[in-house]
Amino acid sequence: MPDTLPLPLQRHPLNRLRQLPVRRIICFVPFVLVAVWAVGNWPLVASGVSRLGGADISWLLMGAVVTGLCWVAASCVRQGTVVERLPTGRLLASQFAAGAANHLLPAGLGAHVVTLRFLRGCGIPLDRSTAALALYSLVEAVARIGLLLGLVLAFPDALRLDELVPPGSTVPTALLVAVAVIGAAVIVLLSIPRLRRFVAGFLRTALTDARALHKRPARALALWGGALAFPLLQAAVLVCVALALELPVSWPYIVIAYLAASIAAGFIPAPGGIGSVEPALAVALVTVGAPLVVATATVLGFRFLTVWMPLLPGVAVLAALVRWRVL
Repeated sequence: MPDTLPLPLQRHPLNRLRQLPVRRIICFVPFVLVAVWAVGNWPLVASGVSRLGGADISWLLMGAVVTGLCWVAASCVRQGTVVERLPTGRLLASQFAAGAANHLLPAGLGAHVVTLRFLRGCGIPLDRSTAALALYSLVEAVARIGLLLGLVLAFPDALRLDELVPPGSTVPTALLVAVAVIGAAVIVLLSIPRLRRFVAGFLRTALTDARALHKRPARALALWGGALAFPLLQAAVLVCVALALELPVSWPYIVIAYLAASIAAGFIPAPGGIGSVEPALAVALVTVGAPLVVATATVLGFRFLTVWMPLLPGVAVLAALVRWRVL
């Protein structure tokens, strides 16, 4: 009789498949997204890869080194958002893993989720961890926009905005939509007392923490210094790739193109910017005077160094941190 019984439930192959941790399966989503984008844009990818074959390898290696410094800058910003001292090694590992997680959810939510779990694991309460994420997003946006405005004032002829803004009522329509969205959000906030109390409490916590952080010079320096360094380092990677391909555009114009494209792509909720950063950056480079073919190859080289090359080790670190319950 026992010989005729089915396999035990825990040994059944289908049950083993069901028991696979969902978080481990999600770790492979970035590879699927990159593959889908590459297949959908294969002619563009093929021409860019062909052009990259003749690039100066020394400049590409320099770009890879600068890419590594980007995670150091991101770690500095994260440390600057909380008063407590965070463990340096685990903080750096969490930001490296956050780069891979950023390709799971749109608008940088993947990186925020990883950082939130890391801060909670360091004993920081949920309300203060959430306020730290909000402060990070605010400071990062202010630093990026401030850098762009400063460089545009220094090089007013860099971006030919008349070629980017279509004629007609596109801009007024966009402004009306933005005002309508903000107005709707205010109405919803005022009409729901529980939501209003939650937002008020969150703002009080965020402002209290922000004041405490700016009273400590080391935290303020890490916060603002890292927020300014991160986009500049990312732009430096793009400059390295441009030099490797002998792009006929001066480096300040390339930095302006990167800042403008990253800000524009941030309004498109694509996971990791896949499918939004590439065209925005290519258009920005063409706008500052780059030939289309070389601009395309430059964008692909930049994304390879900053996204595709670190993706596999980032996923491995993410899975390890999840398994070790650091996240």
